Amino acid sequence: MNIDKLVTSKLARYGLSVVAVGVVTGILFALGTHVNLTTIALAFLLVVLTTATFFGRNPALVASFAAMLSFNYLFVPPVLTWHIADPQNLVAWAAFTITAIVTGELSSYARRRAREAERLYQELQSAFESATEAEALRHSEKLKSALLDAVTHDLRTPLTSIKASVTTLLDSEGGHRTIELNSEGRGEFLNIINEETDRLNAFIEGMVQLARVEANSGVGEQTLANVEEIVAIALERAEPVIAEHHVTVNIERDLPLIKVEARAIAEALYNLIENAAKYSPANSMIVVTAESANDSVKLSVEDEGPGIPVEMRERVFEKFVRLDGERTDGLGLGLAIVRGIVEAQDGAIEITDGAAKGTRISISLPVGS
Repeated sequence: MNIDKLVTSKLARYGLSVVAVGVVTGILFALGTHVNLTTIALAFLLVVLTTATFFGRNPALVASFAAMLSFNYLFVPPVLTWHIADPQNLVAWAAFTITAIVTGELSSYARRRAREAERLYQELQSAFESATEAEALRHSEKLKSALLDAVTHDLRTPLTSIKASVTTLLDSEGGHRTIELNSEGRGEFLNIINEETDRLNAFIEGMVQLARVEANSGVGEQTLANVEEIVAIALERAEPVIAEHHVTVNIERDLPLIKVEARAIAEALYNLIENAAKYSPANSMIVVTAESANDSVKLSVEDEGPGIPVEMRERVFEKFVRLDGERTDGLGLGLAIVRGIVEAQDGAIEITDGAAKGTRISISLPVGS
């Protein structure tokens, strides 16, 4: 039988109370003259106290009665006789009874308080879970609002430019011309359409890539990769965006191979270079560095832009977060994508101050074995 059920069974509690008195009686009787009446009385009192603590008042009263009978019959001279009227026996029984009542009530009170505390704790836990769910819901709504703002502003802006350019071109053609455009003017509007379409495409690609990273499906199999080749791929892709900057590449000699998915890391490095170009003035310096660091290789991109405040250096890795006063286009997904890629490769990313000014973003990647 389960011990908890045994204790909670009413009959078992009374039975165990009497058995406990019997066991102590047997032990004390076996000791004989080695114990005095005071010791015997204290032993029975301890049994009553224990019974009251664990089983409650009524079983303790039964135990006190049994203890009084045992004490009177077996230990108080003359032994093996009943002397209920003896004041010593009455005092012992009274002591046992008072102990049973007081301890039993205290034990019951303590159990009631414990149950009440448990009930309050469960209510508090339930309220906390509800509050957490509400907070998560508010965060979700905030994220949806941020996405909606990004869509309505950053996606609608290029659509508006495309629509205006197409409308102008259409008005300049056909039999009802309201606008006269020469070939140069038409070329400018076509360039606007081309550039704004590229912007839309970049936005969509960024959102799709982030979704893949978060679903752990945007990274392929990890293999041993050469750092120089990854840097070269990223820089080649970034040529259009860094055309107005001075780029310096510092790659430590004899760097070990890193165990990564090379295409994904090249994409992450490209995002960092693109960010550096966006947020730093024309003709400023961008420095790309690759160096060994313990059991990893650190790739860093440093710019001469306005820098990122310390309190924002963790937040800029969140989706749709952009610094106040940013003058560049974008959804604020670039660094979120980079962190997702790097962490999926068992790497780490950090933001520090540049050597003179600006920002230095570094990614550390594990060395292949």
